[in-house]
Amino acid sequence: MPDPLYNWLTSRGAGVLLHPTSLPGDTGIGTLGHWARRFVDFLADVGMKYWQVCPLGPTGFGDSPYQCFSAFAGNPYLIDLDDLKNEGLLEEADLEPLRALPTGYVDYGAQWELRWNILQKASDKFLAIEEGQTHDAFHQFQQNNSDWLESYVLFMAVKGQFGHRSWQEWPRSYRKHRTLIKRADKTEPGLAHAFYQFKFFQQWAALKSYANQRGISIFGDIPIFVAMDSADVWRHPSLFQMDPELRPTGVAGVPPDYFAADGQLWGNPLYAWERHEIDDYAWWCARLRKAFELYDVVRIDHFRGFEEYCRIPPDAKNARQYTWEPGPALKLFEAVRRRFPDAKLVAEDLGIITDSVRRLMQQVGLPGMKVLQFAFEGATEYLPHSTIPYSVLYPGTHDNDTSWGWFRIQPDHVKQFFREYLRTDAEDVPWEMIRAGYASTSRIFIAPLQDFLGLGSDARMNTPGQAVGNWRWRFASEQLDRVWAERGEQLKQFARLYQR
Repeated sequence: MPDPLYNWLTSRGAGVLLHPTSLPGDTGIGTLGHWARRFVDFLADVGMKYWQVCPLGPTGFGDSPYQCFSAFAGNPYLIDLDDLKNEGLLEEADLEPLRALPTGYVDYGAQWELRWNILQKASDKFLAIEEGQTHDAFHQFQQNNSDWLESYVLFMAVKGQFGHRSWQEWPRSYRKHRTLIKRADKTEPGLAHAFYQFKFFQQWAALKSYANQRGISIFGDIPIFVAMDSADVWRHPSLFQMDPELRPTGVAGVPPDYFAADGQLWGNPLYAWERHEIDDYAWWCARLRKAFELYDVVRIDHFRGFEEYCRIPPDAKNARQYTWEPGPALKLFEAVRRRFPDAKLVAEDLGIITDSVRRLMQQVGLPGMKVLQFAFEGATEYLPHSTIPYSVLYPGTHDNDTSWGWFRIQPDHVKQFFREYLRTDAEDVPWEMIRAGYASTSRIFIAPLQDFLGLGSDARMNTPGQAVGNWRWRFASEQLDRVWAERGEQLKQFARLYQR
């Protein structure tokens, strides 16, 4: 087999998986402000090298970061409003409704009702300011991002005009992007959405710079598919499997597996890969270019879909009826390699993986993922002594229960194997998992913050196949302070002992 396209993962490191929405703060949701920087300080102080996040795009129904209104835009919920207050764009009184929200979880309904009005106030004040250096930066941002920003702000403005319904429910004349002549980025709603993106990317760039200066790399994530109700599909329907009436002819998902007995019916539109190939996968490369601006390392979710993808009838009620169809395979990644020879990509290769998918991973040269919970349940190739060095190891991911939650519902034979393998009494399961991960052969080990905090199932981030009630978990500042004080030296020792 010829040399792989990539071979970037050569050193060991550890990190934490935490989506920014879970950070502390007093506006009802974690943001990119003070507490994000304090979390970076924690990572740097205890010898970590990575902060892994979920996708950062604007979320819709279900609040999932894997179902966003755009593959390019940022989530305005993450904008730190105190930062806007310090800039003179908001008053403390503007933030009082958000200050009254619970701090222990994200109430997305309240965010929807309250936060947009506050962001609108900040936008109105910003746009009313006389032209100057700040406005020059805003105009430069619009110009630099026009390839996706113009269609996104038009999409969001029209969505607001029609009660935020899916674009497939808009009046017929609005469903086709090319028929809309009005430039929404020049109207008040369009300018507001452009402002939100300007502030998101400005704040994210500052946070990423702060992390990088402290030796922390941002480990990002992009879903393989985009949401049906997104500016991407509305703007480029020819790149997806759609009929002349702009209805999907097949949708994405996965067959029944470990996570869901009926499979997972994601409902995302499928790519018309033959059309992507015509222009050398330009849309995908543009998407990755934006991802490489945001992140130092990029995980691609559901890598197997590039080799073959699960096609489900558009009217299906679950994912039990499906066919496997060929993906672009190596051709896409050769196009990516030509444009991004130094890219740091990771493949999410969990689930049922075929020999052909393994061959593609070897050809591309991407590190895959291993999960310790699966190892103790019987997937022995994920055990710490079995994992290949060129991989990323987790106790569990955002789709798994916490380590304590997982252990407490395991049958006796799994618990016994766990005790024997790790030579432990299982009195502190999360930390036994963390130490085993640090000691493993995998070059990157990443654990969810919930495991560092020793939390149970009530802190689970996401349950696959469950449409609502996910992505709500947040931690309190004193929880981080406690683990920092009580376990900080131990983590530094792990980093030294296991050369991370």
